[in-house]
Amino acid sequence: MILPGEDKLINEGAKRMGETDLRDALAVERTHLANERTLLSYIRTALALLAGGAMVLKFLNNDPVLMPFAWAALVVGTLVLAIGGYRFFSVRRRISRG
Repeated sequence: MILPGEDKLINEGAKRMGETDLRDALAVERTHLANERTLLSYIRTALALLAGGAMVLKFLNNDPVLMPFAWAALVVGTLVLAIGGYRFFSVRRRISRG
């Protein structure tokens, strides 16, 4: 049996519960977006390293001092890309699990 005034209290509680669910859903979406932004940062960094290394190899290939740095930039750029991809999918899986 619902007493007078309890109906209003129940409705307010249900509204608050809906707001909490919405807030949680939006928080999950923000987390997904942050994960995507982080992936894009990894990609941007990897592309800069790869482009720098390729530029040195292509245009400054006569300089023996810069060659190790060019190859190192290519290796590090590839590693950054691989680590970024791994991290993105790892975090996405953790977010999906809750």
